[in-house]
Amino acid sequence: MNGTRDGLRRGARARGARTPFVMAALAVVPLVFLAIFFAWPVAAMAVRGLAPGRHVDLGGFTDVLTRPRILRVLWFTVWMAALATACSVLLGVPVAHALYRLRVPGAGVWRALVVLPFVMPTVVVGVAFRSLFADGGPLAWLGWDGSWQPVLLAMVFFNVSVVVRTVGPMWASLDPRTAESAAALGASPREVFRTVTWPQLRPAVVSAASVVFLFCSTAFGIVLMLGGLRYSTLETEIYSLTVEFLDLRAAAVLSVTQFVLVAALLVVSERSRIGRHDERVRRGVTQQTALRRPGRGDVAALTLTAAVGALILAPLVTLLVRSLRSDGGWTVQHYRGLGDLGVVGALSQSWRIAIDAALLALVLGVCVSVVVSWRAASPTGRRVVRLLDAAFMLPLGVSAVTVGFGFLITLDRPPLDLRSSSALIPIAQAMVALPLVVRTLTPVLRSLDPRPREAAAALGASPVRAWMTADLPVLWRPFVAAAGFALAVSLGEFGATAFLAQPDSPTLPVVIYQLIGRPGDANFGGAMAASVVLAAVTGLVMVAVDKIGGVAAGRMG
Repeated sequence: MNGTRDGLRRGARARGARTPFVMAALAVVPLVFLAIFFAWPVAAMAVRGLAPGRHVDLGGFTDVLTRPRILRVLWFTVWMAALATACSVLLGVPVAHALYRLRVPGAGVWRALVVLPFVMPTVVVGVAFRSLFADGGPLAWLGWDGSWQPVLLAMVFFNVSVVVRTVGPMWASLDPRTAESAAALGASPREVFRTVTWPQLRPAVVSAASVVFLFCSTAFGIVLMLGGLRYSTLETEIYSLTVEFLDLRAAAVLSVTQFVLVAALLVVSERSRIGRHDERVRRGVTQQTALRRPGRGDVAALTLTAAVGALILAPLVTLLVRSLRSDGGWTVQHYRGLGDLGVVGALSQSWRIAIDAALLALVLGVCVSVVVSWRAASPTGRRVVRLLDAAFMLPLGVSAVTVGFGFLITLDRPPLDLRSSSALIPIAQAMVALPLVVRTLTPVLRSLDPRPREAAAALGASPVRAWMTADLPVLWRPFVAAAGFALAVSLGEFGATAFLAQPDSPTLPVVIYQLIGRPGDANFGGAMAASVVLAAVTGLVMVAVDKIGGVAAGRMG
């Protein structure tokens, strides 16, 4: 027995001495990738706009940020993101309570329905809400087509799932005995929530709200599809200034402004994320409390859950119905014409690109996740890990248009002449999917118990054999979930792809956007049918994720 313990101690000391070098080696590849395909293009774009004469001129900030249209865009971006965040939180917290604390019939189906919008392609959602409010739609009588209300609803449609998936698992893991003790001492349900439950949930809610505000303020596809020329956010304005007006100076100013604002949001999100729940996950304490039957006080939560279900289903059902209607009758002619509209070829192209992007995001994401989940012994090591974690989240804070244009002006000469390369879009999509892969894998890696692996090594197993025996049974489901999320996100990615896609080989989201912009009922019907196809493919991917890696998917966020 003593010999075994001494072997474990010697093995642990040897591995501890090697760990920093192993982590440094794992960090090199993603850091080089980030430097070449993110930092360099973004810096080049900023220099092209802010130093056109090789001399930095910061007076452009004053010139651009005082333009009346830019001021309107900034104001619309902020208040729309704030309103959508508030609505998402006010709806998402009661839904999280209903689906994670109550014994609701079909709770698994409801949870799958709530998470579906998170991976729904933005172009599909844009077409779905257009079909809901445009002429001939069931809500056309509201007169909201081309107004800001559909933009708000689409943002809430996307982001309620973020709140539910962040707050729900946290709520399910709370110890109910404290609340029960407070109730036994005479506290009302409202007082119990305010004094006991809310302080424990607040970090998760703040984290969810900051992430939702981030997603809303950088929304591109739905604003471009639903906002038109009247309503524009920073993201769509950067696109217009770059593509339509070639005003690189103004685009660079807005990109820098957006980057600073989003970086601040990421700091808030990270600080609130590292709370009591993350500590429980690190220790592997993730047990679920017993569900209880709904009571009279849960009516409001159940009602809001039904309302969120209606918000999710209404545009999707309308999209499906309208894709099967023409000239007042039922028909499948819109689907028959998809080949002539280039949809079949575009779907094949999207699938090939998404597979390449998902594989690249997985390779990089595994390296990053292992590094940022490392429990460094020294304060310096812990600071380095936190800096690396923040660095790999930075792509969330930069416009996809900025990155795309940066690709074109930097990756146009040997040894990285990729302007006409088919690798450009998968690389851009991998940048989009990488943070999602990291956020799926990191909590699981942090919760791994090293003792079974150390015991297997002490008994003579090789490092690979020890890893396969102790860790692989825990990691394969989260890995499948991360792969599925990366594939689904890449299939529907629109922001960077809209800028980089070649005219002769567009992806399906780009084709749908092009069809929407063409006049005629045939083109609009084809866009709806193509959107149904893309939504179905994405949905099948997510069903597979839920069946195979559903437990890990629930940990995301």
